[in-house]
Amino acid sequence: MRDDVSSLPFRKMHGLGNDFVVVDRRGGGDPVDPALARAMGDRHTGVGFDQMAVIGDDTEADAALVFLNADGSEAGACGNATRCVARLLMDEAGAPALTLRTARGLLRCEAAGESIRVNMGAPLTEWREVPLAEPCDTLRLPLPGEPVACSMGNPHCTFVVPDAETADFAELAPYETHPLFPERTNVQAASVHGDRLRVRVWERGVGPTLASGSSACAAAVACARRGLAPRTVTVDLDGGSLGIDWRGDGVWMTGPTAHVFDGAWRLA
Repeated sequence: MRDDVSSLPFRKMHGLGNDFVVVDRRGGGDPVDPALARAMGDRHTGVGFDQMAVIGDDTEADAALVFLNADGSEAGACGNATRCVARLLMDEAGAPALTLRTARGLLRCEAAGESIRVNMGAPLTEWREVPLAEPCDTLRLPLPGEPVACSMGNPHCTFVVPDAETADFAELAPYETHPLFPERTNVQAASVHGDRLRVRVWERGVGPTLASGSSACAAAVACARRGLAPRTVTVDLDGGSLGIDWRGDGVWMTGPTAHVFDGAWRLA
């Protein structure tokens, strides 16, 4: 009996438990559609991931990246996946640095010992840039708890709380789809402990996640804007810690990457 199937090679990676499927489409190949991303992203019947990162060609950068959430929606930014792909391509090229294009723009990535750091760009803090549905003070949104909003290439809503350890995801979840956020939003609960932040994350299109690079950046920006923390902090997430440094040229994020396994997805 003839087997009319082909396969899609992929690589499974993670940054602090924030896990990804990486698909290399350099040199051509069909785009990855939302239905395929949903099928592969299912943790019971697929591979399972928070985001899929699709690598493509670019004329100005070393490569281009497109991110899809586990629900098939597109994510404009994904810091941990960017670091993971940067590690792959640096190892491939034997290079200490490279540039990747995302919807956020051109992102500089550098080796930092065993870690990878990436410049996630400047935070966007004007209400239209987040975006919000109406004019608001993004430093204190008109919501219970007065969270802080910004965009790191995707929308973020950060609640500064006394103790993030006790954050209830059932209470954070509804803000993802709150009418104030027309493109939905990532939600963080952050508590400040000197130059360390404890952050828990509800990710847009995913749900609770062990880590999120753009969320770590957004939480650090929120606490610095409030005058509660310095611009250089360590962010402790459920899956581990990231170094965040809000500099004049953007928000730099540093952390580890891990390669889990390679595989092939059967396409009917």
